[in-house]
Amino acid sequence: MSEGEKKPSVLLRIAVLLGVLALIVVLFLFRDQVQKLQQYGYVGIFLISIAANATIIIPLPGVAITAAMGAIFNPIGVAVAAGLGAALGELSGYAAGFSGQGVLEKQNYYNKVVGWMRDHPRWIFFIILLFSFIPNPLMDIAGMASGALKIPVWKFLLPCAIGKILKMLMFAYAGYYSVAWFAPKP
Repeated sequence: MSEGEKKPSVLLRIAVLLGVLALIVVLFLFRDQVQKLQQYGYVGIFLISIAANATIIIPLPGVAITAAMGAIFNPIGVAVAAGLGAALGELSGYAAGFSGQGVLEKQNYYNKVVGWMRDHPRWIFFIILLFSFIPNPLMDIAGMASGALKIPVWKFLLPCAIGKILKMLMFAYAGYYSVAWFAPKP
């Protein structure tokens, strides 16, 4: 590959990384305004979930909002809206990994995830599904690893969406049933 062919790729990667970093800063600075989106029902839940999951490593209270909205709206609708939004939000980690400028590249656990995915391509779907289901920052690592390995976006988004919807279903029903526990009995 000639020097001229490498340059656009490097510039694209730098632009993607800068875009992800800018998104994280904006979401963090305007987190109070993002939470006001919940007044728009399922669309608001979807948008909040995108914002809450678009941050890398820095958590925003997406699952807490999902639980609260599960107490107000249909928990299945809340889970689908929140799960799909969360999966789209995880594209920020994917993009950071794709840029080749991963923050965690030198971390042992990041390299383990990349190794699992590279060495076991048949298990990538289940690795992403599991990491997206577990409520912790491991999904950011799996997203970065997926981007770094250039896994097709749809092969990342499908298991991510399934795992996120299942996770959000638990939180939405937790919110739904918590209201029943505290509601006065007739």
